[in-house]
Amino acid sequence: MPPHFGEAPSLTAFQALTCLSMAQVKALIFDVFGTLVDWRTGVAAEAGRMFGAKGIAIDPFDFADQWRGEYQPAMRRIREGARGYVPLDILHRENLDIVLEKNAISARFDAAERETLNHAWEKLPAWPDVPDALAALKERFITAPCSNGSIAMMVRLARFAGLSWDAILGADIARDYKPKPQTYLASVAALGLAPDAVMMVAAHNDDLQAAQDCGLKTAFIARPHEYGPDANVEITPTGDWNCAATDLGYLADILMA
Repeated sequence: MPPHFGEAPSLTAFQALTCLSMAQVKALIFDVFGTLVDWRTGVAAEAGRMFGAKGIAIDPFDFADQWRGEYQPAMRRIREGARGYVPLDILHRENLDIVLEKNAISARFDAAERETLNHAWEKLPAWPDVPDALAALKERFITAPCSNGSIAMMVRLARFAGLSWDAILGADIARDYKPKPQTYLASVAALGLAPDAVMMVAAHNDDLQAAQDCGLKTAFIARPHEYGPDANVEITPTGDWNCAATDLGYLADILMA
């Protein structure tokens, strides 16, 4: 048995924990924002630092939530064909302008300061269970992000958060955003594997449903505090996923047994 990297799930967290045979799975691809890193804490830390220096009395966590709230609408326009593909870095920068304006602090930030704040998305802390478990999984499986983040963003975030990768896949490879099928299929094709030889790992049931529809194996990781300590969002798996665990460490125990 491998060393234990995480806490076992309680019965109140999951009615059952199952994992089908992993013999054919050669690679694991991961959602990143929320699944592996705590975007809310990271963005709030950078916003709070800049707000403090300027004497701005806005809750940085509320600001982070507002900024994230523009994420899906911005990508939706690209998914629906109303706009050509642009990397998430650009969408985040445009969304920052929107949120600064909504909070009536747009005039307080010049272009250079906005660029600095936009890099907050590259400075997100990993959840505590992630670095060691991901490094262990990399010993047996090909590992790569399948994120809506750009290659540039994922590289810098990996260095900051201590994430171990064999490749960087996802939106920049596909020139489209999850949950569009091309995002998963282009990532699989880049590894030269069949979809059923790849497992998508995510804390979001809709992400896993889209991956499953493309023929990938699926694993759910619970991140109930992604949107804050009292949020309790997506506590349990809602689909017929191949694996489910309360954190990446426990999933590593399962997959490497």
